[in-house]
Amino acid sequence: MTSTPRTPPADVLSAAEVADLDAHWRAANYLSVGQIYLMANPLLTEPLAPEHIKPRLLGHWGTSPGLNLVHTHLNRVIKARGLSALCVWGPGHGGPAVLANSWLEGSYSETYPGIGRDAAGMGALFKQFSFPGGVPSHVAPETPGSIHEGGELGYALTHAYGAAFDHPDLVVACVIGDGEAETGPLAASWHSNKFLDPVHDGAVLPILHLNGYKIANPTVLARLPEDELDALLRGYGHDPLHVEGDEPEAVHRALAAALDLALDRIAAVRRAAREDGVTERPRWPLIVLRTPKGWTGPKEVDGLPVEGTWRAHQVPLPGVRDDPDHLRALEAWMRSYRPEELFDPSGRPTAQVLRYVPEGPARLGATPYANGGLLLRDLPLPPLEDHAVPVDRPGTVLHEPTRVLGGLLEEVMAATAGRRDFRVVGPDETASNRLDALYEATGKAWQARTLPTDEHLSRDGRVMEVLSEHLCQGWLEGYLLTGRHGLFSSYEAFAHIVDSMVNQHIKWLRTSRRLPWRRPIASLNYLLTSHVWRQDHNGFSHQDPGFVDHVLNKSPEVVRVYLPPDANTLLVTAGHVLASRDYVNVVVAGKQPGFDWLTLDQARAHCARGAGAWEWAGTEDGGREPDVVLACAGDVPTLETLAAASLLRRHLPELAVRVVNVVDMTRLLPHGEHPHGMPDAEYDALFTRDKPVIFAYHGYPWLVHRLAYRRAGHPHLHVRGYKEEGTTTTPFDMVVRNDLDRYRLVMDVIDRVPGLGVRAVALRQAMADVRTRHHDWIREHGTDLPEVADWSWDG
Repeated sequence: MTSTPRTPPADVLSAAEVADLDAHWRAANYLSVGQIYLMANPLLTEPLAPEHIKPRLLGHWGTSPGLNLVHTHLNRVIKARGLSALCVWGPGHGGPAVLANSWLEGSYSETYPGIGRDAAGMGALFKQFSFPGGVPSHVAPETPGSIHEGGELGYALTHAYGAAFDHPDLVVACVIGDGEAETGPLAASWHSNKFLDPVHDGAVLPILHLNGYKIANPTVLARLPEDELDALLRGYGHDPLHVEGDEPEAVHRALAAALDLALDRIAAVRRAAREDGVTERPRWPLIVLRTPKGWTGPKEVDGLPVEGTWRAHQVPLPGVRDDPDHLRALEAWMRSYRPEELFDPSGRPTAQVLRYVPEGPARLGATPYANGGLLLRDLPLPPLEDHAVPVDRPGTVLHEPTRVLGGLLEEVMAATAGRRDFRVVGPDETASNRLDALYEATGKAWQARTLPTDEHLSRDGRVMEVLSEHLCQGWLEGYLLTGRHGLFSSYEAFAHIVDSMVNQHIKWLRTSRRLPWRRPIASLNYLLTSHVWRQDHNGFSHQDPGFVDHVLNKSPEVVRVYLPPDANTLLVTAGHVLASRDYVNVVVAGKQPGFDWLTLDQARAHCARGAGAWEWAGTEDGGREPDVVLACAGDVPTLETLAAASLLRRHLPELAVRVVNVVDMTRLLPHGEHPHGMPDAEYDALFTRDKPVIFAYHGYPWLVHRLAYRRAGHPHLHVRGYKEEGTTTTPFDMVVRNDLDRYRLVMDVIDRVPGLGVRAVALRQAMADVRTRHHDWIREHGTDLPEVADWSWDG
């Protein structure tokens, strides 16, 4: 396809239109400065005095004028073209700008009626910014029209694409700061255009805002020669339009022309794909906007250059409360916007300022796409009975749990084919993780070149694979935040790559849940498989169960962690998390063949409890407490615990053993610390207050201690888990290396039940001997001992 001109002709605006746009831009700049500095005298009806200034000056001016410019011009094209639009503000430090614009358009006052669009409301807007009891300095959940905080940089573009997928009428503008453009996740995000279907998806218009500087240094892309930057962006598959300048009228004209040309190009791409059947991957437009950092602010402060330098990044005049020269400079700066032309005596924006502001939900601060719960529909989940596996006797038949789950996900994918509001993302592992039944309902999204050897690639596919966990996470977050459903499937060890991203999403959800106007969205659901205990082929590099630890450190009202031990409990857990709202759910389940322990009805009851005794597995006499509790969480620990229980049943039949399985890890917390936590009385009844508890856990053992440290029985709790012992070896050798095997668990029981050590010394020695024999066997045969490999439940 032919490229558009690098610099479009700037002749689309009349002088009156330029004046109207400039009035809005000046008003937004004035409001941005006021938020950073003022706590009184918002309209400057009297000379500025130190008592009008906030005691702590916080905020970021440098990026704000550029964001205000973009918002002003997006207003014009939204209104003129009747666009459904959303904007992702990558430079999240520019919170003053987005707040200013939402106040100007009225969406802020509608969301927060106590902050009206008048002088009193302006004063409240100013004072609350970065003020105790107020709002953060970033574009945050409290900001109308926002789906992206941007305090941590790198995720704007992947969020924008996630928002555009399956919203065919939507245009998502995405402002990318040049500091953010240096991050790895943002660099990968440029490839998202190879996954955007112009028929079924919306459009993303990246606006790369180069103001030249970060906090204290120049930015890489801003210092590239224009030809090199242009070649880079064209290499990513975009068709860049360049806008540059520091003279307002010229920049207004150039940006208006660039936006019109970009939107015409988007419309042409859509027509070609939707009406003419063109399948060639389009070159989507992109705007490179170069304006000075801190534009229209102080040019010099204390003899040092500010505008157009890194010094404009935060607060250009830091001494306004104490330095009369700084105070005079601030007043001159604010009056340079001529506020008397922008606001009437009551503080309301003038008609000229509002000339191009859209109405109703077309406003960027009022779009329902930024409050995804308004658009969310319940997911059509099939009856679990259609996919459950029969269990006549526990521990005798094996299934691959994630393959069973794949059948359920395939049916969900098929049921949403018309409405297109469910996607599965993952880094090149859908088939590896046994979820390939999905390909019966949809293909893998792909817009790049295809070859005859390719399989399951589809321009309209809703399985998304790319070997960047950052992209998978960002796409899914943007998808969920704009009112849809999804699942992220990953190898367990590499979920850590998105530790920081999930942290930001959890913080977003925690804040959103406390804002009544933010409607609940579908939960972010992780399926972590190919887990630590069955990475015997990939080895030590692929063995890390710590993502659960990371998540459980976060806000308890948001996070949930589930370790279903078999196929039916995985189905029940999946049905629960897919229907849930406003959570981050982490589900850890194996993909290798594993024993089926519970029928579907039993799995439902067990998952509803979250933790419970498996009476069929123990040897309790109902008239007294058990001598020992064997607890487990995770599929492999459950197998080893039940094998240990079987050995104890055979060799120490007089010992009263209780077997407890934990599906919901947060049940171990006290009820006062997590909504799912067990009250002390319930915990004590299940685990006892003073009997030894041998707990076989899927991950790092100290997590269980941390969750249960306040319980009365904690001194009697002994946890076995992963302790960083791994390699390429047999499945059973992995648990032996980490002392989680059945023989070690039997030895732990003997060591910890009072008086048993003397009576069962021969059994303990026999268990140690098997471990030694195992060590020699695998080195000779390369397989596990026959009594391990061929084991099944005999209770």
